Amino acid sequence: MEELAIKIEHVSKQYRLGAIGGGTLQGDLQTWWARVRGKEDPNSKIGSDTTLKIGERFLALDDISFEVKKGEAVGIIGHNGAGKSTLLKLLSRVTAPTSGTISYNGRIASMLEVGTGFHPELTGRENVYMNGAILGMTKAEIDAKFDQIVEFAEMEKFIDTPVKRYSSGMYVKLAFSVAAHLDSEIMVMDEVLAVGDMKFQQKCLGRMGDAANSEGRTVLYVSHNMNTIRQLCKRCIVMDHGRIIFDGDTETAINIYVSSTKAPRIVNDCSRIKRNKAIIDGNVSIQTITFRNTDKPFYSGGGPVQVNVCYTAKRHIPNMAMRMTVEAGDKTVVGLATSKACISTIEGENEINLSLSIDWLAPGKYIIKLTAYSVNEFGTNLMHDVVENACAFEKRQDNDANNKMGWNHTWWGFMMFPELEVK
Repeated sequence: MEELAIKIEHVSKQYRLGAIGGGTLQGDLQTWWARVRGKEDPNSKIGSDTTLKIGERFLALDDISFEVKKGEAVGIIGHNGAGKSTLLKLLSRVTAPTSGTISYNGRIASMLEVGTGFHPELTGRENVYMNGAILGMTKAEIDAKFDQIVEFAEMEKFIDTPVKRYSSGMYVKLAFSVAAHLDSEIMVMDEVLAVGDMKFQQKCLGRMGDAANSEGRTVLYVSHNMNTIRQLCKRCIVMDHGRIIFDGDTETAINIYVSSTKAPRIVNDCSRIKRNKAIIDGNVSIQTITFRNTDKPFYSGGGPVQVNVCYTAKRHIPNMAMRMTVEAGDKTVVGLATSKACISTIEGENEINLSLSIDWLAPGKYIIKLTAYSVNEFGTNLMHDVVENACAFEKRQDNDANNKMGWNHTWWGFMMFPELEVK
């Protein structure tokens, strides 16, 4: 029988909703009296809903049980608020369970957020020693591995600089490196690679993979990036509202997670979709997108997907372009399709028709992100409007097609090429 690293039995974690204190006795009394009468909290921010019932409780984890064997790399996925981070906090002893038992065999190295335990006024060198001590390393252990930690984090030039001057990426590099070099039997990571660059993400994934495969260490990894989950984990747990709804094969788990999320609807009114105002100038506002060649967004064979786009402009833009970004259900970018920069846009209301060829696209469900942009005289892209989840469509297997192969995008990607011509 394989040795267990972690055993969780009927664990629940309950929190009390609402603020514990308002800062002053007078403010706490005002809040309490307003809640007794069912009134709005006078000390709350304008527009916030603070009419919670007194004593209302929330189950972040609801009677979960599972085991992890030594040397396993297990992914944990689920929507925001599913209980993933709460579970890792219980494992790391940041907080205690309300009920149930947690048993584990070995020392745990945990990294629950960027720069946990770092002091901004101390240098990187000083924080390595302090953070290592928090994680359970002795000074002799840190001395022996200090050069490896700094080299892995690529921080040789900045190790004696106060970390308050570090970027978030530099924070995560150094913090991950300290945790990765701890002689622990269990590594617990919560979305720590989200702020790292692609090169460092691959480096960290390789390190965690080596820890599980070569060193026999156990890895628990929480992420919303399904590609990193696929790359690292052979087993995956799907959580939903504090419960485990699936525990098994990674690809099956990802499919369950993606299908359980609310699918984007066929959007007719794009004006209601929230924009990221930090990346657009707002000179164009895409209003509606309507499918032209089908009543339902189902396509067999090559399509194409034809849509009518209505938009308004604040000024005349002589050479605007449109870009469709095609994404899979897990937000993996499949490809881009861009029009020529020849869309003459007048001030006021405009309308254009776009056609997207899907001849080489594998069967599956896809989402379109629509971007309106132009290029200035310096060659810089000016983003006028970007609509996430603008519309969705599904390509179905054409029974009359020559290619009868059962396609799996996990192995072969999202592009299905036509049969080769032999001459």
